[in-house]
Amino acid sequence: MSDVNPKTASVPALDGWFTLDCERPQLLGNRCAACGTVYFPKLKSGYCRNPDCDGEAFEETALSRTGTLWSYTNAAYQPPEPFAQVDKDAFKPFAIAAVELEAEKMIVLGPIVNGTGVEQLKVGMRMELALEPLADGKLTWKWKVAA
Repeated sequence: MSDVNPKTASVPALDGWFTLDCERPQLLGNRCAACGTVYFPKLKSGYCRNPDCDGEAFEETALSRTGTLWSYTNAAYQPPEPFAQVDKDAFKPFAIAAVELEAEKMIVLGPIVNGTGVEQLKVGMRMELALEPLADGKLTWKWKVAA
């Protein structure tokens, strides 16, 4: 696992978006009770966005932990809030991945774990969800190459 200390790192950067299980984290979405459409992040409105559905009830659902690398890029800029800001001189570029979730077949963006650069990535690779702290110590989800 990365630099996450499960005893001290328990504050999420975005509350309710993912579980805090450092060994097997999962993103949390919701599923329309009427048609089964899955959303991430969770819908805040009271109706399903599927144009063929009139559903208004949703159930929280844990999403796939694994998927396939669909695309990626190098982020050579400091991200905006809610990500923790660091001194401009201390900022280091990082990779961002678009991963197609295994069961849901939806694309979820997220940074790649520290220590993995774009030169180590290839479209089609198996990816797995991980947790890592931001500069302020709050946890966020990231993607890592699956073992």
